[in-house]
Order: sequence, then structure tokens, then C-alpha cells
Amino acid sequence: MHARRPQSIPTDQQSGAQVGPPEQPGTLHGQVWFAVQTVQAQRLIHGRKAAAGKPAIIGLVGFADRLRILWLAARRDDPYADWWLIQVHQAIEREVEYVRHWQQEIHALLHQMPGMDIHVAASTKPYRIALQFANPYAYQAALLLSEYDALACRVLTAHHVGLLDNEARNALIKSCARRIRAIFTIPQRYRLLKIDREAVRRNQGRSSEARQHMGNVPEDILSGERQAPFAPRKGTVPRTMAGPMELHPASSPAMKRPVSENDDG
Repeated sequence: MHARRPQSIPTDQQSGAQVGPPEQPGTLHGQVWFAVQTVQAQRLIHGRKAAAGKPAIIGLVGFADRLRILWLAARRDDPYADWWLIQVHQAIEREVEYVRHWQQEIHALLHQMPGMDIHVAASTKPYRIALQFANPYAYQAALLLSEYDALACRVLTAHHVGLLDNEARNALIKSCARRIRAIFTIPQRYRLLKIDREAVRRNQGRSSEARQHMGNVPEDILSGERQAPFAPRKGTVPRTMAGPMELHPASSPAMKRPVSENDDG
């Protein structure tokens, strides 16, 4: 029995150079861990399931799941999906600016007491969760949530040392949380109807139904002149993306036990 000789890569006999394209690197894989210090931020990760007459509250995880539909539709050249991605982008930018404004305000408040060096409180065991999102805007929302977590730490510290009363503490923490949850509901208003730009321009397919439920796409978005900064490249999507589909509230994964009960969110 003769041993099989290993196959060699074809080369040019004169120059010794490899013939044909070189082998390409494999698929990139990475891992992202998200950590928060406060119960208030943790609640915004998973949201709340509907129960006992209380409606479900969409958290970051549910937002990312619904955003995946928008992302795939935008790849199919659905101008409504592009429009909704722009709304998501603008809303996240606006709320990041809002939260950072209050971070600066509370930072100044903590440093107005002469003779006292106040360190912002931090959890002895932050809550950590692995993020495996399918598009950049889900991670952008996670970054916004991280900013909110940092603000909550400052607010709770200011309350602990007597610089904010109960009413001011609760008002600031809850108002910021409501604004973030409002972003998480944006994909709910989108309907997947399997249309593209050409169908909308020609008023074909289900474009009239799209206008009825979602309005008229702004002309600069329909023309492709304006897109979200992280918009996906146009291309094909899996056949499992069948329409029509409308996004409805759904229960999110069960929330893990809070690391500490700092305060009501």
C-alpha cells in the first residue's frame, strides 16, 4: 500500500509564484460583553413580560430582535426600512446628547461641596450579559443604555449625600428611562410588506398599503440620497423573510436577579 502524497499548491515553474488566488482568511468572529452597575439600567435590557393586566415593556433585547427585521428589509431596498433606520439613528443621537447633558449637570453638583471628595458609587458585582446583535444600531442602543447607567450612578450618589431629594432623583431617572423605552418602540410602527424603491416609485405591489400605514416616504430617502450612516449594503436576504409582517409586542427573555436593589427605577 502506497501513502498518498500531499497535494501541493500550483506554482509558476519559472518564478515559483503561486498560481491562482490565495486562500482567504476565515469568517471573523468576536464577542461583546455588556456590563451595567444599576438595577435601573438592567431593567431596560430585558424589559418586562405582559402579565396581570400590565402590557409588555420592550427592552434592549426585544428592540434588537425587531430591529433585525428593519435591517433585512433595508437590504432589500425597502425605502420605508431606510426611513425607519434614520429615525432610530436620530433618536439615539438625540437621547445620548440628553443623557450626557444631565451627566454633566450632576457631575457639577457633586463637585460643588468644598472640602469633600465624592466618588461616584459603583456596583460590587456589575450585571454582565453577552451581546450578539445583527446590526450596528442595536449596539448603538446598548451604548446609550451604558450612558444612562453612568447617569443613574451619579444621580444615586447625589441622592445618597443629600444633594438631590427623592422627588428630583426619581424624576430624572424615570424620565430618562421613558425616553429610552420610546426609542425601543420605534420598530413597532414599521410593517414589512415586501416592497422596494421601484415598486414605491411606480405605485406597484403593496406600496399603497405602505403609504396608508406608514405615510409617504420623504423624497430624498426614496431617491437614496439620504440614508442612515450605518445603513446596510443592498443585496439579497434569506427566503424566510416573508411578508406581510407587522411587529407586535412580545415577551423578552427572563430577567436575571438584580445585583442589588439600589433604588426604584
